[in-house]
Amino acid sequence: MVNALTTATAERVPPSTRSAGRAVDGRARTRRHQAVVAYLFLAPTLLFFAVFLILPLGFALLLSLSRWSGFELGGIHLVGTDNFAGLFTDGSAFLAPILTNTLLFALGTVVLALAGSVLVATCIDNLRFQGLWRTLYFLPIVTTVVAVGNVWKYMYEPGGLVNGVLNALGLGSVAFLQDPDTALPSVVVVHAWASVGSAILVLTAGLKSIPGSYYEAAALDGAGPVTVFWRITLPLLRPSLLLVCVTQLISGLQSFALITVMTKGGPGDATDVAALEMYRQAFSYGHWGPASAAAFVLFVVVLAVTLVQLWIFRRKEEDV
Repeated sequence: MVNALTTATAERVPPSTRSAGRAVDGRARTRRHQAVVAYLFLAPTLLFFAVFLILPLGFALLLSLSRWSGFELGGIHLVGTDNFAGLFTDGSAFLAPILTNTLLFALGTVVLALAGSVLVATCIDNLRFQGLWRTLYFLPIVTTVVAVGNVWKYMYEPGGLVNGVLNALGLGSVAFLQDPDTALPSVVVVHAWASVGSAILVLTAGLKSIPGSYYEAAALDGAGPVTVFWRITLPLLRPSLLLVCVTQLISGLQSFALITVMTKGGPGDATDVAALEMYRQAFSYGHWGPASAAAFVLFVVVLAVTLVQLWIFRRKEEDV
């Protein structure tokens, strides 16, 4: 009786409805097949990120909550948030001068690199042989940090090129890397100089994307170069400026190699930054817990500063 009713019901279903249902089932099977193939192609990349990103990140989080000397995995002892609390105790040097130096270093790098790259990119945009000039300014990027740091280190010496120029101008010699008051600004100048090349490429591309009709209209209205720069060029460069600011700030907050080559954190702790202190705590002293905790604190600082930059630029875009 049931079979008869089922057969009768199936006979009453229009053929178009049955074909539509089969088409839907076919499309669903096709999508499932495509998803399986896509995940198979993505498997090597996902495995790479799991092995070299997710697992180290999880292990670093475990170490930040533990005490470990870096030798045997069985020697890991959980201590909770003691490592984080130790970074902010009264006797800790993490907030001052280490984190303070890190923020000052990053801020100085952003200001100098951004101002220099905007000026140079604007000048290059009005010159002939633009490719040649961009290549020359990009050379420090492809040069190793060790080479750049050592060259500038010798230039900063009392008998080096920089002091030679000062002496020729009738000024006295300056102990750039030996004086705690001038060591950090001196390294900031080198880092900004070495990173200007990449910023110039970004800003040059931004300048090329500005329609020439804006400049033609400004010229017809009698606008001067300064007015054109502040009213047309700079506002339309805002996306490129945002990219340069974010990348330069992250690079400055994570700086390690240049300071290691030029000052090793000295004199005293005048140029001691977070990345250098993390390296010392982990590889020199065997304090992997505090080093991992400092790494997560630095991550939070980088994230917070980046989000603030994005918020400021978006507010400015809404006001335009």
